[in-house]
Amino acid sequence: MSVDRKEHWDTVYGKTPETRLSWHQDDPAVSLNLIRMAGITAGASVIDIGGGMSRFTNTVLAMGLRDVTVLDLSHVALDAARDRLGSSGRSVTWLCQDITSWSPTRTYDLWHDRAVFHFLTAPSDRAAYIENLTRAVRIDGHAIIATFAPDGPERCSGLPVARYSPEDIAALLAEGFVLVAHRRHLHVTPKGTQQAFQYSLLRRIG
Repeated sequence: MSVDRKEHWDTVYGKTPETRLSWHQDDPAVSLNLIRMAGITAGASVIDIGGGMSRFTNTVLAMGLRDVTVLDLSHVALDAARDRLGSSGRSVTWLCQDITSWSPTRTYDLWHDRAVFHFLTAPSDRAAYIENLTRAVRIDGHAIIATFAPDGPERCSGLPVARYSPEDIAALLAEGFVLVAHRRHLHVTPKGTQQAFQYSLLRRIG
């Protein structure tokens, strides 16, 4: 990316109400389905990559999870999410970090990423992401990675994106993960536009 990531996303989140963001989702139903398939229970640890203003945090807290971490490079998004959750978000760990330069200091049972990985168009950024993913997920833990599908948009929020099939994701992560399940999803934006996503559930094997 030639633009400054943090500046770009702080600007996006600062000028656009949450419910008008193209990726806004009231109910993360596909993620929830895959979470259940992975056997995630209330005692599990979860990290949401690029969680920002996502309602995913609300969902896992409602499931009874308390070891929840949200990582996003935009402090504007994280501050808004904290304010929205209020007292229910006190147990959440909030990390204002760029996923490509962050260094995980612990492991998690579940890594969740809806629409971060496809913004990493530079090979070095993808490699850094995969390294951190591998370090952060415990053996037999799971990762959910959702990206634009091959027939999805070529750009989002003014930036180019990479598009993937579940087989593409599995190939990129083949050294440490195995593909368990995948879902195709047509996300409807607040403006009524359909965007094709793929969701991949992977298990850490070594």
